[in-house]
Amino acid sequence: MTHATAPRSTSAAIRSVAPTFLVSDSAATVDWYVANLGFELTGTLPAQPPYVFASIMRGPAEIMLLDLAGYEKPDLRSQRPVGLWDAYIRVDGVTALYETLDGKPFVQMPLTHQPYHDWEFEVRDPNGYVLVFGGSP
Repeated sequence: MTHATAPRSTSAAIRSVAPTFLVSDSAATVDWYVANLGFELTGTLPAQPPYVFASIMRGPAEIMLLDLAGYEKPDLRSQRPVGLWDAYIRVDGVTALYETLDGKPFVQMPLTHQPYHDWEFEVRDPNGYVLVFGGSP
């Protein structure tokens, strides 16, 4: 396999990364993230549901949603029961965020102090995607 080499630039800088999730209903997923995790809708195609694409953000964290009718994310937890994440979101003040979500049915791991010194908790969205919120208390 041959790879073309792009011209090198010393001024290019990566600004961010946005995980892209396949979902069966982008509009319903947007509604869930807005209502439960405080995300905001920042863009859609088309402008009105049903969407084929939606972008949501909370602060600088962005998630892109791609609609695929009938899609069901495979549940792979039995193959790797720990650390099966779809997005890791770094948070300053993770304890304060956790306190707003503590006791909600979608929190699948409570706030935990990890051996690598981060405090983390996990959320499972209605599509089966797992987001880890981690950082300093």
